[in-house]
Amino acid sequence: SGTTTTLTGVAVLDANMSVAVGFGATILKTTNAGATWVNVHSVSTDHFNSVRFSEISTGIAVGYDGVIVRTTDGGDTWVRNSSGTLNDLLCVSLTGPLTGTVVGTAGTILRTTNGGLTNWTTQTSGTDDNLYGVSFTSDLVGYAVGGFTSGIILKTTNGGATWVRQTSGTSNILTAVCAANADVATAVGLNGSILRTTNGGAQWTTQTSEFAGALYGTFFTNVDTGFVVGVNGILNTIDGGATWVMQPSGANVPLKAISFTGARIGAAVGES
Repeated sequence: SGTTTTLTGVAVLDANMSVAVGFGATILKTTNAGATWVNVHSVSTDHFNSVRFSEISTGIAVGYDGVIVRTTDGGDTWVRNSSGTLNDLLCVSLTGPLTGTVVGTAGTILRTTNGGLTNWTTQTSGTDDNLYGVSFTSDLVGYAVGGFTSGIILKTTNGGATWVRQTSGTSNILTAVCAANADVATAVGLNGSILRTTNGGAQWTTQTSEFAGALYGTFFTNVDTGFVVGVNGILNTIDGGATWVMQPSGANVPLKAISFTGARIGAAVGES
C-alpha cells in the first residue's frame, strides 16, 4: 500500500478502484487493482476508522473526534461534514448517495438523509456503550453492534427513529456486523465470536471457527458466502457460517476490515 500506517477500513468500488482509510490522515486510493496506492487526504489531524461508498462516486469516511468527510468524485477529493459531536465515530453504513448512518463511542448514532450536506441528526441508541459496527440493508432496516461488558446488538426497522436491543447471548464485545438482508445478518467480535441470525434477530446463534482471537470485520456477498477478518487472518464460509475455513492472507498481521464488489473481487486491510 505504500504506507506504514494501520489501515482500518476499505471499500472496493470495482475491479480496479478501491479506497482504504486509516490513522495519520490516511485515505488511500488505487485505480489499478492495488498495484499502486495514492494518499488523497492532507489533514494531518484526522484519524479514520471506516469508509463506505453508496456508488462509485459517492462515499463517506468517519473517524476520531467526530470527523466525517464526504467525496462525490470517487475519492479524489474529500469535504468535511459537520457531525455535531466530538465522540469518536467508528463505522458508517450507506444505503444511497444521501442516506447514511454512523455509530461511535458512548452509544453515538448519527443519521443523514441529505448526504450530510446540512446536518447529521443524533438518534437515541438506549446505551452508553461503544458501538463499533453498523449495517443497513435498506433505508429503514439496520443493525448496530458493540458493547462494554457484554455484546450489544441493536436493530431498527424505521431508519433509526427507534432502536431495539436484541439478545446477543454473548459476553464478548461485538466489533462488526454485516446484514445480507433484513432477516439474515452476521456479527463478529472478541475471542473469536461469530453470531448469526436468520429471523431478523429474534434469535442469534453462536457459530464456531478455528479462530480464538479478536475478529474485527465481516463482509457477505450473499446470504451464504461471507468473510471474516481478525488477528489470525481471514475466514471464509460458503454455507452461511455452518463451517468457516481459514484462507491464507499473505500477511502476518492483524486484519481490520474487508470489502468485496461482486462475488470474487475483494480487499482486506490491517496493521502495518
